[in-house]
Amino acid sequence: MNIIHPSFGKLDDNRIIIFDTTLRDGEQSPGFSMNLAEKIRMAEALTELGIDVMEAGFAIASPGDFESVKAIAESVGQRDDTPVIASLARAGQMDVLRAAEALKSAKRRRIHIVIATSELHMKVKLRLTPEEVIQATVDSVTLARQHADDVEWSAEDATRSDQDFLCRVVEAAIRAGATTINLPDTVGYAMPDDIAAMYRNILERVPGADQIVLSTHNHNDLGMGVANTLAAIRAGARQVESTINGIGERAGNASLEEVVMAIRTRHDVMPFSNNIKTTSLLRVSKLLSTITGFDVQPNKAIVGRNAFAHEAGIHQDGVLKDAATYEIMTPESVGWQKNSLVLGKHSGRAAFRDKLNTLGYSIGDNQLNDAFRRFKDLADRKKIVYDEDIVALVDDEVMRDHERVRFVSLDLHAGSKAPPQAELELEVDGVVHKASSSGDGPVDATFAAIRKIFPHEANLVLFSVGAVTEGTDAQAKTTVRLEEKGKMVDGQGADTDTIVASARAYVHALNKLLVKRDRTEPAALSA
Repeated sequence: MNIIHPSFGKLDDNRIIIFDTTLRDGEQSPGFSMNLAEKIRMAEALTELGIDVMEAGFAIASPGDFESVKAIAESVGQRDDTPVIASLARAGQMDVLRAAEALKSAKRRRIHIVIATSELHMKVKLRLTPEEVIQATVDSVTLARQHADDVEWSAEDATRSDQDFLCRVVEAAIRAGATTINLPDTVGYAMPDDIAAMYRNILERVPGADQIVLSTHNHNDLGMGVANTLAAIRAGARQVESTINGIGERAGNASLEEVVMAIRTRHDVMPFSNNIKTTSLLRVSKLLSTITGFDVQPNKAIVGRNAFAHEAGIHQDGVLKDAATYEIMTPESVGWQKNSLVLGKHSGRAAFRDKLNTLGYSIGDNQLNDAFRRFKDLADRKKIVYDEDIVALVDDEVMRDHERVRFVSLDLHAGSKAPPQAELELEVDGVVHKASSSGDGPVDATFAAIRKIFPHEANLVLFSVGAVTEGTDAQAKTTVRLEEKGKMVDGQGADTDTIVASARAYVHALNKLLVKRDRTEPAALSA
């Protein structure tokens, strides 16, 4: 292949473009909505990670989505190391023009058009004939090329599409000016052999397919997301669409960190390159978990806390003698570090800032002051301050920037002789409010006080408590899930006091719910 791409120039055949859709497809997961400040923070982290294309959102979905795409284009999209900023659009004039308007300030921009091509989707969802789908493809791609040199076209439900028709519509998209063609396994139906055959078929039969970038986007309903992505690469795809932690609709998407590390670790059979700074993978994974309120499972590949843990005696013996006996990559290669005891209650602001830099954080002076204040308080209460404690503390502090409701203080009276009583202070839109309430326990009393200060009808559907590190003085990390009219959000909080952490988690979830209340999704689509 000899591809000249408008955003990347002449592409080496072994170069893999990493397209991240955490902020679009990932955010469509139930409970995963982010506010504008969180999206920008995540966008900055993804840029530093080294992704090539960032799908910032779906501009026509809502005013909030438009503003977030626009804001990312104006901030991250103006940096010297900026990735291509993309917005999703359906194959219609309004969608394309809305995407173009949101992206216009980005140095490098892409309009990403999607339309279904399977018989089932065309008949039931679109109610269009195959010829009408081809015409909509041509019209929308032609319009998009008037606003961006870089246009991607996606065949939703490609793996269940008639392959003869898929070749026809892909050819039409290329002739209309699409520079990237994406063939998603939208419902996670395909097996690796199916994926490979589809890409080989396109390359063999479609004129011009070898002059554009073929992309792959695989959902994980059968647990095949990463396997199908790797099969697509070996069959000729040169762009990977994935998400941090594999988040996304239903069972999620192919996990970015798993795809990248599979290529790096098995370079012998996959001699491909990409621009991802793998030592930042863990930090970005943890940042996403903090923002969304969803932790990865312990046995998650690459970024799960057990990914490099060894309990079986025979494994421990081997690792002590030579780590390569049971570790196919080093923990440090993806960002894991050993616990550090450098900081304590006598540490100063300069040492604290240096530690944050070492951990990959760059925050403003106001946020640094707030985080340092909480660190000193934590150091007074904990015998040992680990790196994980600092990460939890800083993430808990920074993710609350620009929230409408903020935790101020909590005083509790609890025991076995009388009903627990919570006296709570919250700041709502800049004004501090106080409330007292009792309950079946200290957590119930605290949550009742929150509802007094900020009345709402959301139901508490999950409350869980974990520990950041070991020991009785460990910080508690709590998760609260709220549900309101079918909309679900998760919030997290961290503190050495479990009840304070619980209050912080509830307030975090409440703020995310306020963001989601104003969001209206357009007609269903998922690439």
